[in-house]
Amino acid sequence: MPGSESRGARSARPAAPVRVFLLDDHEVVRRGLRDLLEAEDDLSVVGEACDAAQALARVPALRPDVAVLDVRLGSGAGPGGSSGEKTGEAGGDHGGIEVCRELRALSPDLVCLMLTSFDDDEALFDAVMAGAAGYVLKQIRGADLVSAIRTVASGGSLIDSGTRARVTARAAAPGAGREARAVPAELARLTPREREVLALVGEGLTNRQIGERLFLAEKTVKNRISAILGKLGVGRRVQAAVLAERLREEPPVPGGGRLPGDLTL
Repeated sequence: MPGSESRGARSARPAAPVRVFLLDDHEVVRRGLRDLLEAEDDLSVVGEACDAAQALARVPALRPDVAVLDVRLGSGAGPGGSSGEKTGEAGGDHGGIEVCRELRALSPDLVCLMLTSFDDDEALFDAVMAGAAGYVLKQIRGADLVSAIRTVASGGSLIDSGTRARVTARAAAPGAGREARAVPAELARLTPREREVLALVGEGLTNRQIGERLFLAEKTVKNRISAILGKLGVGRRVQAAVLAERLREEPPVPGGGRLPGDLTL
């Protein structure tokens, strides 16, 4: 039957390629990334930028699925793709992270993957709190970068347990400052059950493991985590995990009590 044939053809149609946007202040890097990604049938580079202004102007119009962002942008990057000097080495400018934060505010569904030459805990912490789904070094093999883009595009995260531990340690460090260690007022809005779930997210448990621990269906856990992220105003589990760590680190109230909303892990 024509109708059934048409339905069969539609069901056999391959999924649309993942739309990727590139931000790097070095033209040669952008060209290399484009050549690497365009060689894959399931990836399509829909645009690129050499600086923050171009990225913020182009991404909302192009609507990519994934943005690959250089963490450190040169101060003199111009429309031709040449860049000025970086503002330092390992402790340099984190302009790409600010781009990530702004793009995520403009396009909450956009997935950002940070690309950097330096293994820098401060930049890693800032990237996670800006909502990045991953943080990879430029020394990564091409095949691994392709795999990383596919992972974050499908909803996965490259923030593993080791990375999460580095981020939470950075948040709890004495030198992090009051702002970095502050417990957001939004945590007080969580219900006791949501606080239990948040505590287990902070331990790095999966939805299934949380469900087994609390005797909840995996779908119920997923819905509760979505509600928690909404109340906290964050977009990713690892951001919520950092907030859970901050809450756990709060000192007890004098007299033996606990602060309102504190967690017992």
